[in-house]
Amino acid sequence: MGMRLWCGRGERNDVHMELFYRAQTEQGLGEAEIRAALKRSLEGKRPKKALLIPPDYTRYHSNAGFITNIYYHLLVDLGTEVDVLPALGTHVPVTEAEAAEMFGDIPYGRFLVHNWRGDVVRLGEVPAAYLSEITEGLWNEPLSAEINRLVMDPAYELILSIGQVVPHEVIGMANHAKNLFVGVGGSDMINKSHMVGAVYGMERMMGRDHTPVRKVLDYALEHFLAERPILFALTVTTAPGGNIRTHGLFIGDTRRALEEAIALAQQKNIDFLEMGIQKCVVYLDPKEFHTTWLGNKSIYRTRMAIADGGELLVLAPGVERFGEDETIDRLIRKYGYCGRLKVLELFREHEDLRQNMGAAAHLIHGSSDGRFRITYATKAISRAEIEGVHFAWADCDAQLKRYDPAKLAYGYNTMPDGEQVYFIPNPSLGLWIDRSKFQN
Repeated sequence: MGMRLWCGRGERNDVHMELFYRAQTEQGLGEAEIRAALKRSLEGKRPKKALLIPPDYTRYHSNAGFITNIYYHLLVDLGTEVDVLPALGTHVPVTEAEAAEMFGDIPYGRFLVHNWRGDVVRLGEVPAAYLSEITEGLWNEPLSAEINRLVMDPAYELILSIGQVVPHEVIGMANHAKNLFVGVGGSDMINKSHMVGAVYGMERMMGRDHTPVRKVLDYALEHFLAERPILFALTVTTAPGGNIRTHGLFIGDTRRALEEAIALAQQKNIDFLEMGIQKCVVYLDPKEFHTTWLGNKSIYRTRMAIADGGELLVLAPGVERFGEDETIDRLIRKYGYCGRLKVLELFREHEDLRQNMGAAAHLIHGSSDGRFRITYATKAISRAEIEGVHFAWADCDAQLKRYDPAKLAYGYNTMPDGEQVYFIPNPSLGLWIDRSKFQN
């Protein structure tokens, strides 16, 4: 276990914390090691009230559930009143069953629900001039920095933002300030940040730090949350066979925690391929993926690896709708994944898309722009519905029989008839890239 602790004086005479732990084997950090690290991060702290902000169930393999549970009990043992506010973004609330599976024995009554449309306060604005500078002139409007009002409640003497650093389609590498300004943020930041990423170009950002969206969130964190008692606990994980391995834990209140986590995640969560994939088969666990809003990670995370003219087959037995909320679901059904240029044209023409930029960005991200074929194999969504949003459809039972996730190995497989496919059992935990595309 590698560790780094740094304490220094900041501009406001703050003492900063950096506790960095890296596993020495591929099995990852053990539970006892993680528990000891979390306990150490609380040394000298006795908050009367604390707010934990972990990811929701869609980030089950982040190991944030275990970490949140340990933090909860450590703080309760200190006499702290603890609330848990999952970083839902636009997702549906965590159910009681999901909370029990992910977060253990934390009482469900301690979980609060974030409403991205109504529970936020406006902190300030990221200026239009700055947006224009960092996007090379592609975006020239300001963004409002909004956040759940609980984050600004002075009664919370400690705020723990917990989550996984992993490649991400909108920002490049997930978490840190994103967990706050998107996870428990408001509509303007969520919508416009997604659109900024879409306009700038997903393939220019995925797997990288210092992207335009990351710079927006860094700006908001520095200018609007510097006085809040926020401590980040960031993981880097993989989950071979569904078993979570925590390769690193980075706890701190500086950006260095993010940078160290990104460096490790780029090693653990990016798979470089020497040639493009002709056929990629991605399995979406029905416990985790219920919408194409989430299931399209299968597209985002593989698009830089699939060859021109190739095919992506998405095995989606649990996908039953398109959007995470009714408004976004309706917009996806109305416009479909019709390609970047067409979506931008529709965006200029239709007010409902302009009022829901996150949905417009999602439609851009979810199209291959005709470069490769996308086939969704579903049970609960009909062929007509899938084809209506510009995907191809396949019968899920038949495809699961042919491409059995329990039998396929991660990576290349040769089928009995000689067909070669590249199999990915969970797209959330990685990014797959044709090496030449990343280098270029």
